[in-house]
Amino acid sequence: DGSHAMDLAELHAAAGRLACALRDRGIGRGDRIGILADNCPEWVLLDLAALRLGAVTAGFEPGKFGGLRAIGGSGVPPGQQSVPPGQHRGDSTDLIDRYSLAVLFTERAPAQNGHRRPRVRPIAEVASLIAGADPTRPLPPVTYLPDDVTTIKFTSGSTGEPKGLAATMGSIDSSIGAVQQMFGHGGDDNLFVFLPLSLLQQRYWIYSALRYGHDVTVSTYQTAFAALRKAAPTVVMGVPGFYEAARRHIESRAGGGSPAALSASARRLFGDKIRYLWTGSAPARPSTLRFFADVGMPIYEGYGLNETCIVSKNHPGAHREGSVGQVLPGKKVLIDADGLISVWSEYPVNLRYEYAAPGESERVFMADGTVRTGDIGYLDDDGFLFIQGRADDVIVLDNGKKIIVRPIEEYLKASPAIEECVVLCPAQTYLVAVVSPASQPPDADAITARLAAANATFSQDEQVRDVIIATDGFSVANGLLTSQFKPRREQIAQAYAKQVGATQWKDRDADGY
Repeated sequence: DGSHAMDLAELHAAAGRLACALRDRGIGRGDRIGILADNCPEWVLLDLAALRLGAVTAGFEPGKFGGLRAIGGSGVPPGQQSVPPGQHRGDSTDLIDRYSLAVLFTERAPAQNGHRRPRVRPIAEVASLIAGADPTRPLPPVTYLPDDVTTIKFTSGSTGEPKGLAATMGSIDSSIGAVQQMFGHGGDDNLFVFLPLSLLQQRYWIYSALRYGHDVTVSTYQTAFAALRKAAPTVVMGVPGFYEAARRHIESRAGGGSPAALSASARRLFGDKIRYLWTGSAPARPSTLRFFADVGMPIYEGYGLNETCIVSKNHPGAHREGSVGQVLPGKKVLIDADGLISVWSEYPVNLRYEYAAPGESERVFMADGTVRTGDIGYLDDDGFLFIQGRADDVIVLDNGKKIIVRPIEEYLKASPAIEECVVLCPAQTYLVAVVSPASQPPDADAITARLAAANATFSQDEQVRDVIIATDGFSVANGLLTSQFKPRREQIAQAYAKQVGATQWKDRDADGY
């Protein structure tokens, strides 16, 4: 059935043998091992082998980096490198040159061009490397200081090119330890992971399994539902879009929709061992949170960024609806007079980007590593953090009124007819919503009704003048969602610029201009 099971001792031993094989091929401490592949056992083994060597993993998301723009070796210092727009699409050689990789393992067969390219290896070769490792030359112990780098991680790319960030061991270790204090994962737990392992936070749970002795099941997004039924996990790490899809699946198979039928349908999908579900990356709909709470599978929301690791988290011992939880030990949330959030960490991820446009590091990182998040929010009297939106998404109308669009978007998305929504302001005078419908064909009447309800709820300045239905929807495939299923606002605005702009002229015609 395509599944592969390894106990933790076997996993540790196999990763050690792979590390020996890589060492014998010249890979050592500080060398970079690139991985361009979907989730698979080889991905896990390569990452753990890199840790055993003190090497640095660079995980590339196939859909994003499979055709990286070619720049070759630029000689530009780390932190000042960027991918110039308009360059031609490249191949795996560009990844090796750009990110100084000692080797790149990929699902794609290396192009021969009349000779072999030794630094580009098929990921399927991992099994033969393990089998051929020399057991008579064990690895020496490897130690890490908090500032030592273990991986290069990349932003999800909701705007512009992904930025590279060298993540330190201290930031990873402190995050895993804080989560363990809150949730107490143990031998009876099985954590389910299906988002790309190129996202460092997904690998946390593999490290946690080895450290605390619980199980972990790794799947892909495409096979997640089938894998859920087989694995029967106790914990699922997912994004809001996944739970929306799961909710629709549960409701469609509930046979009448009574509470008992919904709970039974949820157990058929997730198994009967769920302790809780975990989400982050984007806000979850309140209706979805209530739905899963009602079927006995509470969802706990959290907050964090690539630049900060996990900042706050709801958990069974401290949970407040609408919040993203209380701030973790070792973190401080600083909020200025305008509500802008900055995060200080005892163990920073890093003090700057490894790969970003000039000036980007200085814009985000303060001298001590404090991160300007670009989010707006507040802390309540009990220390629960509430996120109201992105500062970049605050629209200033020509009358000076500041509009935070996230509450409007969340209200519109509460309609079963709307999957996703972005509110734009074409002429700084009024708002236009671009919505991704939840069904095909779109339920235009329901969308229109929800728009009318929103306009009856929000103030005059917050009225949405028009709605554009994105008939193709927002998806990862068409570039309008990130790999974590967050809307790529700039790309959506560009994709629907003509329709959004037409609303401006339509309004002028109506007013006699």
